[in-house]
Amino acid sequence: MFFNKKKKIQPDTRFQSDRYTPVLRCSICTGEQTAGFRDQTTGEFHEVMLIRDDRDLEEFKFTYGVTEIKKEY
Repeated sequence: MFFNKKKKIQPDTRFQSDRYTPVLRCSICTGEQTAGFRDQTTGEFHEVMLIRDDRDLEEFKFTYGVTEIKKEY
């Protein structure tokens, strides 16, 4: 069929602390915040979710077992 439903992708809850650093990217202009992980070897940012409020941030921390998150502007 032409109209297939998109499959919902489950988050990868395996967080490798020796390879990735949890990062909260914040836009100075718009105030938009994005949570994700920065690869320590390449410096590449892997976006995981958009943070709209404190509840979203707590969900990200709980899902990936993160206690401390670094902010980048």
